[in-house]
Amino acid sequence: MGQGLWRVARNQQLQHQGYSGQGYLTREHGRRIAANNVSNTSHRKQAQGGIDIYHLLKTRKSKEQEGFINLEMLPPELSFTILSYLNATDLCLASCVWHDLANDELLWQGLCKSTWGHCSIYNKSPPLGFSFRKLYMQLDEGSLTFNANPDEGVNYFMSKGILDDSPKEIAKFIFCTRTLNWKKLRIYLDERRDVLDDLVTLHNFRNQFLPNALREFFRHIHAPEERGEYLETLITKFSHRFCACNPDLMRELGLSPDAVYVLCYSLILLSIDLTSPHVKNKMSKREFIRNTRRAAQNISEDFVGHLYDNIYLIGHVAA
Repeated sequence: MGQGLWRVARNQQLQHQGYSGQGYLTREHGRRIAANNVSNTSHRKQAQGGIDIYHLLKTRKSKEQEGFINLEMLPPELSFTILSYLNATDLCLASCVWHDLANDELLWQGLCKSTWGHCSIYNKSPPLGFSFRKLYMQLDEGSLTFNANPDEGVNYFMSKGILDDSPKEIAKFIFCTRTLNWKKLRIYLDERRDVLDDLVTLHNFRNQFLPNALREFFRHIHAPEERGEYLETLITKFSHRFCACNPDLMRELGLSPDAVYVLCYSLILLSIDLTSPHVKNKMSKREFIRNTRRAAQNISEDFVGHLYDNIYLIGHVAA
C-alpha cells in the first residue's frame, strides 16, 4: 500500500507542476530535478514513470525536515484520497498528527456508508452536533450489540435515531450491512417474519440462472442448518420472488412458484449429495433428471440437466 500511495503522490506531482511556494514544485524546478535524475542514475534507481521517491521527498521538505512527507503540504484532494484508504482505527491515529484532515466529515461519511450502506438517518436533516465520526462509533457499537442480542441491537439503533421503527427500514439496513453475525441474523429473521418479507423483496433475480439466484439469496439470508419450517418458508418466499422477477421466463418454461419450489429443494439436496464427503455414491445426472421430472413433469430434460451441471461445476447453493 505504501508504494501505491507514493505512486499516487508522484502522479499528482507530475500533473500539478505549476504549484509554487510552500512545498510545491514550479515547472522550472521540476525540469531541474528531471535533469539531475538523468545525471544521477548510477547512484539511485528511479521510480517507474518519472521522478523517484528520493527527489519527491527532497523537494517536499525544507532542509531542516526529515522523515515521511507531511500530508498538509499536499493538495487537499490528494491528502483526502490517501486518508480514504485507512480504516477507522488508523484514521483515528492519523488525526493525532493531521487533526483537521483526518477528522474531515467526508472521510467518516465514506467509512459509514461503505460499511453500513443504508441507515434512516442518512436521509434526514442532521441534528445539532451531528458528526459522521460519532455516527460511526454508534453504528459500530450497535453492530456489536446486535451480534450479542439482535433485539437489543435494533433497539439501540432506534434509540439513537439511526433507524426508523419500520420493517422496511430494518430490512434495508440488514441488506446493506455486512457486519452482522449471520447466526444471530438468522434467529432475528425467524422471529421477525415482517422484516423477512421486506428483505426478500429487495433482491432482484431478473435474468439470473436459478442456482445462481439461490446462491445470492442464501448469501444474504442464511439457510438453517437443519430442514424444517423455516427452510420451507425461505424457499417458498424465494420461489415467489424469483417468478415475480422473471415473468417472461416463467411463461416460456411453463414454471409456477410451486415448480420452482420443487426445483430449489432438489438443488439443495443435490448440493448436499455432491459436496458431502460422507456420501460415497454420488447422484448421477440421469438420476437427478429422472427424480426431478417425476416431481415436476412440465420441466424440460435439458433445463434440469443444466441445473445439475451448475451444481457439479460451481458447488453448493447454500454454502
